Amino acid sequence: MRRLSFTPLILIVSCGHQSRAARDSAPVGTTITEQESHTTALLQAVSAVNDSVVWVSGHRATWVRTVDGGRTWVPGAMTGPDSGLQFRDVEAVSATTAYLLAAGPGDSSRIYKTTDAGQSWQLQFINRDSAAFYDCFGFWDATHGIAVSDAAHGKMVVIQTGDGEHWSAIAESGMPPATPKEGSPAAGGTCLIVHGQARAWFGTEPVARVYRSVDRGQHWSVVTTPIVSGEATGVATLAFRDDQHGMALGGRLLKPDDRSDSVAAVTRDAGASWSLVSRPTFSGAVYGSAPLTGMPGYVVAGPKGLDWTANDGRSWTNLSGEAHWAVGCTSRNVCWATGPRGRITRVAFGIR
Repeated sequence: MRRLSFTPLILIVSCGHQSRAARDSAPVGTTITEQESHTTALLQAVSAVNDSVVWVSGHRATWVRTVDGGRTWVPGAMTGPDSGLQFRDVEAVSATTAYLLAAGPGDSSRIYKTTDAGQSWQLQFINRDSAAFYDCFGFWDATHGIAVSDAAHGKMVVIQTGDGEHWSAIAESGMPPATPKEGSPAAGGTCLIVHGQARAWFGTEPVARVYRSVDRGQHWSVVTTPIVSGEATGVATLAFRDDQHGMALGGRLLKPDDRSDSVAAVTRDAGASWSLVSRPTFSGAVYGSAPLTGMPGYVVAGPKGLDWTANDGRSWTNLSGEAHWAVGCTSRNVCWATGPRGRITRVAFGIR
């Protein structure tokens, strides 16, 4: 969102304090490995195709890719007039095909696509509305996706693609009115997520709300969550393990030492209602999250750490005290977390 500036200077000091949440131990055999990304850019989003192929994106128009499970990473970056773009979201389709979303005011919000592993990029969408600021996107399959912008002209804005090539606005008649200055925090690439064949959710601030759709974004309903609300405060990330069960997380996005309890909530009815759960062990806000599929739980990331819960936030395990912005996981319990100064962390969960 345009009112926040997520830069590498904000929060890069780790925090060893414990929260009031209970702590578990990680499963036996869990390994955490720092990767060599070959870039110093802030890496703000991650998309894992499988255990071998992972794409990462970030500031300074940067993307990074591995096709061998993290043994080697190859960075790339746009140059010239596009070198200042902030790629705050990435959607990977395969080793050769991926989409990038650049977040920013006006024509700094863009969507690109590559089909040749990043050797060239096709500019698919450029924002022409000076009031809009695109934050994140999600895809149900290789060609069907949506992207969300901060509110413009009284409503949140959503665009769609049905062919993976062209983007168009979805009719605003299906969108509820926005609250004043409402936007989606463009922190870790998961302020908007999709699931199944047609479901989608996105979170907002300064009132901590979650929008949901069951028809690929054509119509939306919205509910206020119990997550703390206020300026630079709200829902920054969402993760769903199935159509009904999910987590929303966020908090006071620019207060690294905040220990408010109201930063995480769960739903058991597809986002129609939300209940608070305990906060992760690290202080500050949560920027990114992802569900595990081969075992119970979610992994969550923030500028003060990386945590895992196996029980929907009733207790948390700290995995790292280093700053992370985003996390993505594969079906074999391998997660990739990204952050400042080119950080990529591989977490491979063992068997308890």
